[in-house]
Amino acid sequence: MLNYKNTDVFFYVIFILLLLVSFFVGVNWYWFLVFLVVRFITLLIGSSLIFLNFHVKAYCNNAFETEQNIAITFDDGPSINTLLVLDLLKKYEVKAAFFCIGKNIEKHPELLTKIIQEGHIVGNHSFSHSPFFDFFRKKRVIQELENTNALILKITGKNVRFFRPPYGITNPSIRKALEVSKYRVIGWNIRSMDGLIKSESIIYNRIVNRISPGAIILMHDTTLQSVNVLEKVLFFLKENKYNVVSLEQLLNIKAYEN
Repeated sequence: MLNYKNTDVFFYVIFILLLLVSFFVGVNWYWFLVFLVVRFITLLIGSSLIFLNFHVKAYCNNAFETEQNIAITFDDGPSINTLLVLDLLKKYEVKAAFFCIGKNIEKHPELLTKIIQEGHIVGNHSFSHSPFFDFFRKKRVIQELENTNALILKITGKNVRFFRPPYGITNPSIRKALEVSKYRVIGWNIRSMDGLIKSESIIYNRIVNRISPGAIILMHDTTLQSVNVLEKVLFFLKENKYNVVSLEQLLNIKAYEN
């Protein structure tokens, strides 16, 4: 299994072998440079692709799902557009999961309450969603998780167990923080890219062309563009007999601590 610990051992062994060989027959510095570049690329890819489970175990889909069941998740809210998303979900009678940012919960506590009241799942998406989150040390990551969880608990009474790392990036600090906090990491296998792509048709096609049983879709509840795409996706799913179910049902794991 390719993960951080295994690759770390592998690279240490290779480095030691290079050193030993260099003592006896000489090794061109070029090979040490190649070693460093390969190690860097390996760490970059492993940290960036959450489905590789490189640093932590992430639930990105249910590969064993035999029914036409999928789940939809939203990141970065709550925002004023969350209300529009909730209206669409109610219209199509489906449940979703919202991975919320702590600082946005502080701005819109009433939206968090509404999400829970309408039967959707809430997850932790850090407190700040800082662009430097990937550089935070273990203690800071734990603080981010605890601050957001405390807010959710105070407002809704729910002690959340689902966490989605900002940008889907994982690293040793996040792994160490999760070993303490015991969150379940939730990824995805269909990334809409609605936070980057401006064309609604491209976003829509990215989603529907990848739909399969057990899929987890990643969208955002922060823009009107995403709302427009969501309505088209929900219509497509209904027409093609897909069932949008909760993450708890799809993955068979609990979203909250009892």
